[in-house]
Amino acid sequence: MSTMLATKTEELTVLIARILSELFDAEALRRVHVRLWDGSYWPDAASRAVTLVLKHPGALRAMFLPGTEVGLGEAYIYDDFDIEGDIEQLFSISDALMAASSGLATRLRLGRALMQLPDRKGRGPHASRRGPARLTGKVHSIERDRQAVTYHYNVSNDFYALWLDRNMVYSCAYFHSPADSLDAAQEQKLEHICRKLRLRPGERLLDIGCGWGGLAIYAARNFSADVTGITLSQPQADLANARIREAGLAERCRVLVRDYRELDELEAYDALVSVGMFEHVGAAMLPAYFDQARRLLRPGGVFLNHGIAIGKEVEGPSAETSFSQAYVFPDGELEPIHVTLQAAEGSGFEVRDIESLREHYALTLRQWINRLEAHHTESLAFVDEPIYRTWRLYMSASAYGFSDGRLTVYQTLLAKPDKLGRSGLPLTRDDWYRPDRAD
Repeated sequence: MSTMLATKTEELTVLIARILSELFDAEALRRVHVRLWDGSYWPDAASRAVTLVLKHPGALRAMFLPGTEVGLGEAYIYDDFDIEGDIEQLFSISDALMAASSGLATRLRLGRALMQLPDRKGRGPHASRRGPARLTGKVHSIERDRQAVTYHYNVSNDFYALWLDRNMVYSCAYFHSPADSLDAAQEQKLEHICRKLRLRPGERLLDIGCGWGGLAIYAARNFSADVTGITLSQPQADLANARIREAGLAERCRVLVRDYRELDELEAYDALVSVGMFEHVGAAMLPAYFDQARRLLRPGGVFLNHGIAIGKEVEGPSAETSFSQAYVFPDGELEPIHVTLQAAEGSGFEVRDIESLREHYALTLRQWINRLEAHHTESLAFVDEPIYRTWRLYMSASAYGFSDGRLTVYQTLLAKPDKLGRSGLPLTRDDWYRPDRAD
């Protein structure tokens, strides 16, 4: 019996080595190697930046037989395989992996080989209480958007607090130097936004998609603005309002659970800001989004829209096979910047400034990943292992995307001139950058 088992194990090892040889080219092997479930390495045990750990003999089957990004992501979060080391490096070889497994003949050959590996039933040791998103209703209706937002943000305030900065800002930071701490870079971003808006004491600011209130609190405390933040997440609003009360700012700062389409205060705000919410709007809803923003903004006011966009064109998974759509941001949509600008101008806004923060987001994500990994054990008090792995995976993929140029992020400053065409804006941007603030 032991001889038969040894023979079977040896046959599996040979088969796995053959599959790996099909998938990994010489360039990939300079950065990645594979550790099998028995502790052996392929192609050798020499040190690499990343180690792909196959947790059982059928791991490659679980990873590649589905042939989708969702299938590969699920194999990771449910512990068919693990990733040790610099996970971002793994995405640098993803194109080579996709190319190696493309082509009908190659796919058929790999498929036959993968089918010979054992099929581990179930989810292994890391079953999840969350699972993929299952949204109902019309896409980008208020109710469905609420489902999408709460799926992502209602995971656990305590989980996010482990790896975000002290202000719990969940968007791209602003670095003066790559050596800046996350706390410093996020406060620099909040300052940069408030200066772009040219906030004055007593002015009314609406923060659309305010998260845990970091920007709202900063604008109220440091610029004496009267700030209303809105979010679709009740736990976010509860924590944000608790932090507002703790800061003694309740008279001029509050967070409401509202959709932007539910606001009816026409021309009530001197400035609008949206940071990291725009990705949830959807291409078909962009005209309605900018129309509503313009209705809420007084003549002479400005709107700063901060959102992720598609960078260079790269063929990616469909919505049906996208891991992000299934487990991270369901119904999220990214568009090129020209689509955003066209929609904003179509609603009557004047485009006054566009700034790309692409490199800043790569730096931000790497700090988040490092902090998340450093708090792996603590995170399991608030979320399960698949949720931890989901965030580790998607943030690492995003860091690579921003570094590679597939993703980018823009701050777009839009103005609503008055009836005479006056924007009320100065001739230069000098006040954004000088050490003292404008009066």
